[in-house]
Amino acid sequence: MSKQSDVKVVADGKHIALVQRGKWEFARRKGVSGIVGIVAVTDEGKLVLVEQDRPPVNARVIELPAGLAGDAKGHEGEDLEVAARRELLEETGYAARTMQRVAAGAASAGMTDELITLFRATGLTKVGPGGGDGAEQITVHEIALEQVERWLAARERDRLLIDLKVYAGLYFARQAGA
Repeated sequence: MSKQSDVKVVADGKHIALVQRGKWEFARRKGVSGIVGIVAVTDEGKLVLVEQDRPPVNARVIELPAGLAGDAKGHEGEDLEVAARRELLEETGYAARTMQRVAAGAASAGMTDELITLFRATGLTKVGPGGGDGAEQITVHEIALEQVERWLAARERDRLLIDLKVYAGLYFARQAGA
């Protein structure tokens, strides 16, 4: 990561700033210490996905459970694994026995400086309803690993969007059994 001092703020919103480095403008999320995505696989071999409305693309989107770390007051330096466990429980109602970091990288390197850390969650136990934090309306889906591609194709035919991280997540979900 480069220094913060070489970035100029062009526009400043409540949650996101538009910034400039040299001639390049990009978005920067404010007040977070990281972003996590969770590749959650049940003991029955099902991938846990979430579906929710996403206003930027004006559509419902199928995604990995995911969220922000360090965005709550008093939790500014929140550990990424702690955030992953919290987000998994909040969005899906599942607690994980094992949370293993499997990858990290840029979300959309031409648009934002966000880095996402993916965790594989196994040993899942359903302990709550999921569905989000109250402001969110999340639908939880559990799809057998061998059926995920067909299921996603059917969702696309239904005019839902598929977050590309789902396909990366599918790779890591299948690595768990290798």
